[in-house]
This record gives sequence, C-alpha cells and structure tokens, in this order.
Amino acid sequence: MKIAIASDHGGFALKESLKKHLSEENVEYIDCGTDSEASCDYPDFAQKACRLVQDGKVTYAVLICGTGIGMCIAANKMKGIRAALCSDTFSAHFTRAHNDANVMTMGARVVGPGLAEFILDEFLKTPFEGGRHARRIGKIAEIEKAECHV
Repeated sequence: MKIAIASDHGGFALKESLKKHLSEENVEYIDCGTDSEASCDYPDFAQKACRLVQDGKVTYAVLICGTGIGMCIAANKMKGIRAALCSDTFSAHFTRAHNDANVMTMGARVVGPGLAEFILDEFLKTPFEGGRHARRIGKIAEIEKAECHV
C-alpha cells in the first residue's frame, strides 16, 4: 500500500507527525506538500494528492487542513474521489467499510497527533465490505457521471 499525504499551512505540523507515524508503520507515502507553515491554498494540495489516487499511483490520500472541511470539499470535486472527513475511529472505519472512501481528511485544529494516528490506522486497515454497499457506491458513480459536463 502506498498513500499520498498533503496539507495546507494549518495542517502542516500534523502532516509531519503522521509522516513519522507512517514511516514507523512501514507504510510508503508520497508527500504532496505543503512544505511549511507559510500561508497557502488547500485546493492546490488536495488536487495534487487526489490526482495520484485517480491515476492509481497510490491507494489512498490523507488530506489535512485546519478543520478538514475545505480539503474534503475540494477533493470531492474530483472525479472518482470519495473523500470523508474523519475526527474519530468509528467514522474512519465505516467510511472505508460502507463508503469505500479513497480519501480521508482531518482537521489539525480538531484532532491532536495521538488521536490522528488512531484514526489514520483505522482508515488504512479497514476493508470495503462490498455487497449492498457496492450497489450504493455504483449509484454515487452514476450521479457523478450524470453531473459531469466535461
């Protein structure tokens, strides 16, 4: 498994903490930026990381900003991306199990590093259950296809 990880300035410190955790867990990652706490625009980094998911270069992306909301909104504008904001392990588990989320967002001003590690671990270890949930994911894909005017 390989993941993309990205943040804006508000999520930079948590991203760096999670990179250390990923290394300790032997999870390969690609850091898609930002590289400092200097003010920047989260959609740029969400797009860069999600493009890797779309291209099949990574399995998942983890996006971090102050609340996780902006990253989630930006990610969900991209075709084939199912991003979920997670602030607890229950949500992280079920967004993988039921929604087959391929992107998780977190808020660095909402969760601390210790909790963020547990949330990330739960997201990464939980498989998609398929079954009735696969039918629903298919319906989401059909909505996306119908709404795409490109």
